[in-house]
Amino acid sequence: MALHEWNLTPEAAIALQKQLAPGIIREDTLGEVGLIAGMDIGFEDGGETTRAALVLLEWPSLTLVEQVVHREPTRMPYVPGLLSFREIPAALGAFEQLSQRPDLIMVDGQGIAHPRRLGIASHLGLWLDLPTIGVGKSRLCGQFGEVPSVKGEWTPLTDRRREQDPSNVAVDERGRVTIGAVLRSREGVKPLFVSPGHRLSLESAVDWVVRCLGRTKLPEPTRLADRLASRRGSVATSSQLPLP
Repeated sequence: MALHEWNLTPEAAIALQKQLAPGIIREDTLGEVGLIAGMDIGFEDGGETTRAALVLLEWPSLTLVEQVVHREPTRMPYVPGLLSFREIPAALGAFEQLSQRPDLIMVDGQGIAHPRRLGIASHLGLWLDLPTIGVGKSRLCGQFGEVPSVKGEWTPLTDRRREQDPSNVAVDERGRVTIGAVLRSREGVKPLFVSPGHRLSLESAVDWVVRCLGRTKLPEPTRLADRLASRRGSVATSSQLPLP
């Protein structure tokens, strides 16, 4: 069943984000994982076309099982903080073409590390009722300290408490909420911004991303989705971990 309509003004979309965000589950309700999806969304034709690239990998081998590239007309202009309304319709079109339902989804973008705690990974997780993780290449909001140099280590990403945060959310000595992790996914490169999307704790989100890392900066699900999107075609079916 549809969660909501997509033809919204920016003002209505912001109001809807505030309404939906309290429904995000920030605890682990993840069952046994056999299939992990990776999603990357971009634009073509000067932004007129939204392109969703989706890969489905078997866990724990991370062997590619399915891949989909779905395109459709872009429904909303670019508005900071409202990218999920611009991107998710195409993502849903891609998921409809999968023959199997994933147990976990990694999305190139933010989860709760969003000013209204509803980045694309959280929004998509709510819509599909699936555990999701946001794996961002840049920071949307929040503050963080020095990031450890060793692969797999991280420092908290914190933000001031917002009205969308749960009433019992933990705060640090400054009254700030931890909304994500700034993760060193590869030594000598810029870190990733990992945040739970839906039905996962931060610790589990980071753990899954680290377990899916190979020799590159990105975890394998979003790396392959990014490659699929950039090649405008298929990715090799032999991709799997562990990598040497």
